[in-house]
Amino acid sequence: MKAAVFVEPGKIEVHEVDKPTIQKPTDAILKIVRACVCGSDLWWYRGISERKHGSLVGHEAIATVEEVGSAVKDVKPGDFVIAPFTHGCGHCAACKAGFDGDCMNQEAGGNGGYQGEYLRFTNANWALVKIPSQPSDYSDAQLNDLLTLADVMATGYHVAASAEVKKGDTVAVIGDGAVGLCGVIGAKLRGAKRIISLSHHEDRAKLAKEFGATDIVAERGDDAVKKVMELTDGAGADAVLECVDAVSAIEQAGQIARPGAIIGHVGVPQKEPASNTLFWKNIGLRGGIASVTTYDREVLLDAVLKGEIHPGKVFTKRFKLDDIQKAYEAMDKREAIKSLVIVSQ
Repeated sequence: MKAAVFVEPGKIEVHEVDKPTIQKPTDAILKIVRACVCGSDLWWYRGISERKHGSLVGHEAIATVEEVGSAVKDVKPGDFVIAPFTHGCGHCAACKAGFDGDCMNQEAGGNGGYQGEYLRFTNANWALVKIPSQPSDYSDAQLNDLLTLADVMATGYHVAASAEVKKGDTVAVIGDGAVGLCGVIGAKLRGAKRIISLSHHEDRAKLAKEFGATDIVAERGDDAVKKVMELTDGAGADAVLECVDAVSAIEQAGQIARPGAIIGHVGVPQKEPASNTLFWKNIGLRGGIASVTTYDREVLLDAVLKGEIHPGKVFTKRFKLDDIQKAYEAMDKREAIKSLVIVSQ
C-alpha cells in the first residue's frame, strides 16, 4: 500500500509499505478516505522536534472499517468512522472522567500512518466514532467537516471547555490557525456572547468572523493588549483561548484576562510560563490533549450532521496522497490554513 513517510526534516515521501494487519483483539484495520496535515506535524517537519526517520506519519482521518479484532463489537466492517488521534480505551480512569486524550491504555506509536491507504487503529471498540451511512452519502464539504472531528475541531472545542467558557461570556482567542479558528466555533457552541479573535491575516480574520467572532484585533504585542482592554471596557476577557503554543502567547493571555478568568491552552510550549502575572490576577491555566471521542459523541458530530457548524472550511488547499510533500510545504509556507489530503473516494 502507499503511505507517507518521514525521510528527514523538510522531506516527506510516499513509499510502498506493507499493509497493516490485526495484531491484537482490540485492533481494527481502516481504509482511509481523507486525511490532513496538522500544525503539530510541522514540529518534526521543520526539525524542531525529533521523529524517527522512515516512520509513517499523520494522525487525523475519516475512514471505512475493513477488518476488526475479536474484541471489537461496537464497529464492524463497512462502517464509516472518524479515527481520532487519541485512541481512548473507554474504561480507564482517564476515559471515564472524560479525558480520553490522556487514556492510560494507549499504545506507543499509535499516531502514525493516517496519511496512507490503510491504518491499524488501536483501542478500536471505544475510540472510533461511527458516522451514519457511507462516505458517498455526504457532500465534499460535509466530508471535510467530519474530518476535522478527528482532531482540530475537537481540539478547538477542548480549549474552550478548558477555559470553562459559558453562556454570555466574552472570550478572547489568541491564534488564527486552524485550532484557533475552531476555538472560535467551540466558544460559540458553549454560548459565548462576544468572541474577540486576535488575527493578523485578512483571510483568517474573515473566516473567524464567519465562524462567530464578533471582533477582530489585528494589532500585535502591547497594542493588541491595549485594544482588547478597550473592547472590554478595561475589564479583560472572561476566558482566553491560547492556540499558539508559545510562552509569550500564554503571558499575553494573562494580560488580557480579567481577574479570576481561566486561560485554556492546547499548544505545547517549550517551557512553562512565569506564573507571577497569573498569580496576582487569580487567573487559572489549564488544558492539554483534547478528548476527541468524548466531544465528538457528546457535541460535535451532532452539530456537524445538523449543519450547525462548518469547521471543514479550515481546509484551504487540497492534495492527493502522491502530492504529500506539497501538502506539507503549503502549511510550512502558510499558503494553506490546513492541507486536505484525498486518499480514496
